[in-house]
Amino acid sequence: MIVIITGASKGIGRAVAEKFAAANATLLLCSRGERSLYDTVQELQTKYPNALVKGMPTDMAIQDEVKAFAHWCLQQGTPDILVNNAGQFIPGSIHEEEDGLLEQMINTNLYSAYHFTRALLPAMIAAKSGHIFNICSIASLQAYANGGSYSISKFALLGFSKNLREELKPKGIKVTAVMPGATMSHSWDGFSIDPKRIMEANDIAAMIYAAAQLSPMAVVEDIVLRPQLGDL
Repeated sequence: MIVIITGASKGIGRAVAEKFAAANATLLLCSRGERSLYDTVQELQTKYPNALVKGMPTDMAIQDEVKAFAHWCLQQGTPDILVNNAGQFIPGSIHEEEDGLLEQMINTNLYSAYHFTRALLPAMIAAKSGHIFNICSIASLQAYANGGSYSISKFALLGFSKNLREELKPKGIKVTAVMPGATMSHSWDGFSIDPKRIMEANDIAAMIYAAAQLSPMAVVEDIVLRPQLGDL
């Protein structure tokens, strides 16, 4: 089983990678940080010697790098599972955020998944199988204060997911939109958060892994997770 995960060196991406490494999958990982990526590859390969873990440093906001990573992945084989997790959170209000923030959020949170998925789809369609997980957000479902361009980009990613699901139904490829609420990650660095008010990345990874285990006749179209005590 070949599993591709973008933004895999920390947070949700790292947790998902560990879940599939424990299942002895072949993992193809990327992240912007070269050192953190190769540290992740080494740690997972050591902990799970029956898995095969490889990585390629990639800035998913840059289309040429996205295409190069896709080409590298396809050289390893046709993906069974794709987790479009690469993304960035910058809070702000539309009326006062810096110029260029919307473009930055769209490039990182939407175009990354769009261009990468398009590059991999011909091989997946030929195989008539596969499962694509797009890591959206609660911000894909409802506007909230200080969401700004981040929320706009995540609404767009959910729209991408829904259209992709409709197109790929007859191709044998599943599409799942994952919409987590507040989850412990580096996005929360600098904030004082009660651990009881925020989810663990492993919670999201467990749901993705479970959804990937269903028969070919079933698909979980949407996964919505929130902290037990509600949104922050």
